[in-house]
Amino acid sequence: MKLITTLRSVAVASLFLATPVLAQTATPEPANPPAADGKGHGGHHRHKGKRHGHKMARLAHRMDKAVAEGRLTQAQADALKAEGRQLREEMKAQREAAGGQLSDAQREELRSKMRAFRAKVKAALHASAPQKT
Repeated sequence: MKLITTLRSVAVASLFLATPVLAQTATPEPANPPAADGKGHGGHHRHKGKRHGHKMARLAHRMDKAVAEGRLTQAQADALKAEGRQLREEMKAQREAAGGQLSDAQREELRSKMRAFRAKVKAALHASAPQKT
């Protein structure tokens, strides 16, 4: 009789412990998953920030790949990443200081700085790229 009572209490205790785990449902998959290339649904200007938000992350990934392939040293990649973060923070600070709206002159200045930075990264990545014959 003691054995049956012990087994019954063990079974009930295991059910109490397993119930929350069994009650959890898997997260449902979205019907239309976002595009894998990061472009999402083009044309929606309301989500422009989300659509362009990962440029620096993609740039950092490209630099990491170049380091892995031996086209760039880790020190060069770290310096370029730091410069990119600094430029991004500068842009964010100017935007916050201006209350979210930049003047045309400020906007053009930031664009030219960003273009110069991208050109610098591109030059660094292509400077030691293997030559195709």
